[in-house]
Amino acid sequence: MKFLKLVALLAFAVLPAAAQTQQPIRVNCGGPAYTDSMGQVWQADTGFTGGTVSTPVTESITGTTDSALYRTGRYNMGRSGLVYAFPVPNGQYHVNLYFAETSGDAFYTVGARVFNVLMQNLPVFSNLDVFAEAGAKAALIKGADITVTNGSVNIEFDDVVQNAKINAIEILPGTSGPQLSLSFKYPDGTAVVGTLHYTVSSTLVSFQGSVPLTAGQANCALFANPSSLGLSMQFTVNVSLNDTSGHLLWSMNMGLNPSQVNFAAVQSSNLMVTVQKQS
Repeated sequence: MKFLKLVALLAFAVLPAAAQTQQPIRVNCGGPAYTDSMGQVWQADTGFTGGTVSTPVTESITGTTDSALYRTGRYNMGRSGLVYAFPVPNGQYHVNLYFAETSGDAFYTVGARVFNVLMQNLPVFSNLDVFAEAGAKAALIKGADITVTNGSVNIEFDDVVQNAKINAIEILPGTSGPQLSLSFKYPDGTAVVGTLHYTVSSTLVSFQGSVPLTAGQANCALFANPSSLGLSMQFTVNVSLNDTSGHLLWSMNMGLNPSQVNFAAVQSSNLMVTVQKQS
């Protein structure tokens, strides 16, 4: 039972804690204010520099109970890129970007619209092709963890082929949840030097990141509510450890159900792993 709890904890162990004073930011890009199926309020389009509002569509969007979020959008029309910026306290955040390809037959083919997404001036999603990943009139959510050091969340959409486009943006601060310490060592007791990588994905959401080890350890905060990350259905988690030479030292794959993840009674936990040194 203890091992199963640790496996569940790993699902969110590698998602870092965020600034505690900031409320979630939700924006319906190119559209009006909207209250979604979970009662969450999305602001009318705000925070943007550049771009043009796309023509709204009336069709239902598959893969979501909130088609309205995907029927409007804003697309890039300038060389400088479409940028959204939101003032927040410094800290770490999770950003969900909502996409759907709804622009007609000319865009319903792989490679018709391709663009890059930068957050905090760093590339996060390169050569993103929404149609290739989700198809036409289908919801796609891409998520990433960011660190804010300048008092602002900055998201930039740059064209590669045709015009970059975004339908909705969600910025979530972390919670002051319990801590999980993951410790990695070699058989001789020395600490592993390397990086822990993770990928969390479901039908609608995917996000990934990495945590460098410090003295063989990664200290991580837990998210008490998986649904706050957009995970409302069965999802899969992959966690892996690579040393500084790129050797894979350890990995774990699992499937989890958000309704069965509850950290309310957890104060702290530890996982110690011994791995073989690769030459």
